[in-house]
Amino acid sequence: MIQLDNISRNLGGKTVLCNLSMTVERGQTQVIVGASGAGKSVMLRHVIGLLTPDAGRVLIDGLPVGSAAAGDLEAVRSRFGVLFQSGALINWMNVFDNVALPLYEKTEMSDGEIRDNVMSKLELVGMQDAHAKMPAELSGGMRKRVGLARAIIRDPGVILYDEPTSGLDPVLARSIDHLICRLQDTLGVTSVVVTHDLHSAFYVGNRIAMLAEGQIEANCTPAEFARHASPTVQKFVQAQFGDQETAARFADHSVCLRKEYHES
Repeated sequence: MIQLDNISRNLGGKTVLCNLSMTVERGQTQVIVGASGAGKSVMLRHVIGLLTPDAGRVLIDGLPVGSAAAGDLEAVRSRFGVLFQSGALINWMNVFDNVALPLYEKTEMSDGEIRDNVMSKLELVGMQDAHAKMPAELSGGMRKRVGLARAIIRDPGVILYDEPTSGLDPVLARSIDHLICRLQDTLGVTSVVVTHDLHSAFYVGNRIAMLAEGQIEANCTPAEFARHASPTVQKFVQAQFGDQETAARFADHSVCLRKEYHES
């Protein structure tokens, strides 16, 4: 379980997070939305311990991340996988070596064990046939899939997604959505997804949180979010769907699609 307990953080003289609290239950997908510059990525950096709050605390399964000893913090971080917005592949390494890198750096697995693990994760994201390709040979969607294979190579309990569908066309974006759901269902992971894309949020999220002025404006199910009374939420919803009624129908349909996917 991830707990943000009254955290505050100033950056460059600006209050980015202000007494913010949120809990992400184990096995759930929590989506975080908000305007550009609202502090969504700052939240993610606090979760993984790359930033420390000025006040408050972050707990992962009860362990305070900010005050953890170096060994404990490394143990916590090893339970996380991160998919960066760009995929963050190393350009001079092929797909296999990009995915294998964390195993070579952090484990004592044999070459055979590493190969089996890498090919298994590439198969899970549908990229097993691209193992010898270089990043320059891949499309944007393929790079994100490889980045996701690397994020899960050490079987993390939590996956953090930073704008996973950014820059992708609608077809590729929806394929990434399906993949996020598949990993949650197959691996039982807890996921935190930062996105501007409400179409994606309504499909993958168990809960959607709206970050505004350093605090959580709303945190509820997709159906509740689409119908929320907050003017800030309404403005965000209307910008993508035109009106809340259309958004509500889409959210309800997405829940049905996700249920069918889960039962198939």
